Amino acid sequence: MFFLAFAEVQLVPDGTIFIHIALILLMIWVLNRTFFRPINRVIQAREKNKGGRLGEAEEILRSVNEKQLRYEKTMLEARSEGYELIERERNQAVAERQQRVGAVKEEVTQELARQQQEVARQTVEARASLEVEADKIAEKISSNILKTA
Repeated sequence: MFFLAFAEVQLVPDGTIFIHIALILLMIWVLNRTFFRPINRVIQAREKNKGGRLGEAEEILRSVNEKQLRYEKTMLEARSEGYELIERERNQAVAERQQRVGAVKEEVTQELARQQQEVARQTVEARASLEVEADKIAEKISSNILKTA
């Protein structure tokens, strides 16, 4: 029932609103002077006392982060150099392999040409030998035919 009585009250802006605003501003000023400023001073003093150690800890963390970044950068550079060295060595090995393969191909080509010349020479000798043998066999056959006839 008590709440229903206040439920019907409607706020109508009139001249008392300025009094309420002035009281609120006065209350804020008094609370700042008597309550909030002393509490803020105590909080700032605590932060200042604690801040030395906290600042030192933050400085150590910042230093650690810088050193970690430097370490990671150095590791990345070292890895890059390692990969470049590996790539250079691999390229050099591939070039040496290509050179050896080229030399072996040249050697094989020369050996093949030499063998072909040898086969051609042996073929010529074999033909000459076969011609001589064929002439001898032909003479024997002719003499046997002439003897029997």
